[in-house]
Amino acid sequence: MESITSVSCAQPHSILGMHPFTKNKTQGLVVRAYLKDARTCEVIDSTNLNGPCYELKRVTEDGLFEGIILGRIDFFKYLLRAESYSGEIRQFFDPYSFLPVLSDDDIHLFSEGSDHCVHQKMGSHPCTRNGVFGVSFALWAPTAVRVSVVGDFNHWDGRYHPMRSLGASGIWELFIPGLETGMKYKYEIGTTSGRPLLKTDPYGTFFEAPPNNSSIVYPVDGNYEWSDTTWMERRAKTDWKTKPVSIYEMHLGSWKAKTDGQGRIFSYRELAHELVEYIKDMHYTHVEFMPLSEHPYEASWGYQVTGFFAPTQRFGTPEDFKCLVDVLHQNEIGVIMDWVPAHFPKDSFALAEFDGTALYEHADPRQGLHQDWGTLIFNYGRDEVRGFLIASALAWCERYHIDGLRVDAVASMLYLDYSREEGQWIPNKYGGRENLEAIDFLRQTNDLVHKYFPGTLMIAEESTAFPGVTSPTAEGGLGFDMKWNMGWMHDILNYFEKDPIHRKYEHKQLSFGMLYQYSENFSLVFSHDEIVHGKSSMLYKMPGSAISDKAHQLRLLYALMWMWPGKKTLFMGSDFGQSSEWNHSKSLDWHLLQYTEHKGIQSVVRDLNRLYRRIPTLAQGDNSPEGFEWINCTDSDNSVLSFIRKGLESKDDCVVIANFTPVLREGFRIGVPNLGFWKEVLNTDAEDYGGLGFGNSGGVEGDSVEWDGRPHSIKIQLPPLSMSVFRLHN
Repeated sequence: MESITSVSCAQPHSILGMHPFTKNKTQGLVVRAYLKDARTCEVIDSTNLNGPCYELKRVTEDGLFEGIILGRIDFFKYLLRAESYSGEIRQFFDPYSFLPVLSDDDIHLFSEGSDHCVHQKMGSHPCTRNGVFGVSFALWAPTAVRVSVVGDFNHWDGRYHPMRSLGASGIWELFIPGLETGMKYKYEIGTTSGRPLLKTDPYGTFFEAPPNNSSIVYPVDGNYEWSDTTWMERRAKTDWKTKPVSIYEMHLGSWKAKTDGQGRIFSYRELAHELVEYIKDMHYTHVEFMPLSEHPYEASWGYQVTGFFAPTQRFGTPEDFKCLVDVLHQNEIGVIMDWVPAHFPKDSFALAEFDGTALYEHADPRQGLHQDWGTLIFNYGRDEVRGFLIASALAWCERYHIDGLRVDAVASMLYLDYSREEGQWIPNKYGGRENLEAIDFLRQTNDLVHKYFPGTLMIAEESTAFPGVTSPTAEGGLGFDMKWNMGWMHDILNYFEKDPIHRKYEHKQLSFGMLYQYSENFSLVFSHDEIVHGKSSMLYKMPGSAISDKAHQLRLLYALMWMWPGKKTLFMGSDFGQSSEWNHSKSLDWHLLQYTEHKGIQSVVRDLNRLYRRIPTLAQGDNSPEGFEWINCTDSDNSVLSFIRKGLESKDDCVVIANFTPVLREGFRIGVPNLGFWKEVLNTDAEDYGGLGFGNSGGVEGDSVEWDGRPHSIKIQLPPLSMSVFRLHN
């Protein structure tokens, strides 16, 4: 009795509920229930509501009731009828009359981290058991001495709903009849130190806003009617390596404020129309959301996750988020989401020291503390932790039809000495610096996502030269589909930040990236990280005092990015030349589009996307060395770079010429692969873009003048600080 009233029982089902009773050869049943606020309690046979009632008597002042039913030896389905001191009568099924929800196989697979559907079992799930509707709860807390479900349905009192321990697995479970969607809950965990903890559900699917951060019962499996079948079927058959992938990276909360004068942000459902309109107008293929997993700290931008299975409540419910994805898919727009398995915050209500011990993290700070961010590092060598994270990746794809996960901070996962000095890290079992467990985890995650959800993109933010990031796991690689090309980004930005008069001395920075271009499947990227913390906006990275000079060069930079092999990712606001750095707490400066320079930058990005999608040559050769050929990469004196984006046939070739100085070059000759009329399909100096209007009147005719080691050439007007792209007109 004391173990129940003092909340110290790890097997409450062995005491509470219905049990056989024998005394002096008299057999029957004994029923016990803990009902602190009840004055009386009776047992009713649910199959015979008009039959006899069996009285339970209060046996402790705390509210433990017990009653003996003589003459009945077979268990029966029953209800408890309790009358409170105020006279209110409640009638309900007893939580302690139900068998465990998880089977022995479930427990075994969970413990070895190989249950790929564990998110459908752990956490809270509305369900029907033995014809009774309620919510099942399952939690992993192996060193806890007891666990209770607490919530607004039991006055947050741990004595009402203690959970059952499922032995050495460390799993605790309970089915509570009668609970409904929307009810808030947490887990009250008794630790070996005697200090109780109040924790949110690691597998929770919906959360209350800070500061309370309660988990919320919410049915996410099979409760939404999707209308994106056409998209999903086509995605499963698509080889994205040869298709256009132009990604619009965005922070949902600071994209755009409502036009109601109050500065409010859009909800998931409201965003659907606005975002679809913009993405289609700009011809992007995908949108990438910075982390929408639940997170309490706004200034973390979503990268300090406390709800690995839950879309943040800031913009609506999980169903609202499904609606947003659905509408994007119906408009043929892919959805990528940032996913953060590298670390998690120290917030006391979440994963940190979950059961009073380092459960999800390493206990040793040399392994478990992320020094750069003050967060905790997952213990990838623990089967249950690995299964938790894999389930998170699979759940986003399964429940929300996500088309890709951009895995954040992969470099910090791969190396044990990441951002650490000598003596601050522990080598692996071979004495090396590689995090072998994290590497195995990434390989397994990528393989499983591709197995269960064909056509889904796995993208690595990886800033080192770790080999084989995008190679298949069967060949020893990590199995990602794409890797952010951080080297190209840094080299090109370093070049563009130079005064044009000095660029001829740094010309090799333009071509150096081609030395490793095909070592991985790259995505070229200018992300949010490049326009914060004093780094300046993309526009203000460009040299020059006048906005028009900066705009000229930014248009050239974007043209180089789109014409260079590799998929594309650009952060919101950068595509219209936002002047200020990105601020997560305010809307983008959309009013800038009234000015020619900003509208011109947006127009050139729009047309680059259109070209990228319209000319098969460009996307087909993104990851193939056969799709690229230099014309001249050594013309440092003129600071001119020229190359061919090659098609399957020579008639599909595109000739690209870029001038990185403010000098107009008349009669500039460039070698081309074929005779014929070369149509000018892009000129970033066009007046429509806010340029000076120099160019080639739509195209030029090739002639048989040998140049650049080729038998044919064209003579063009090469505008200052611009790129011109020509395509053979058939």
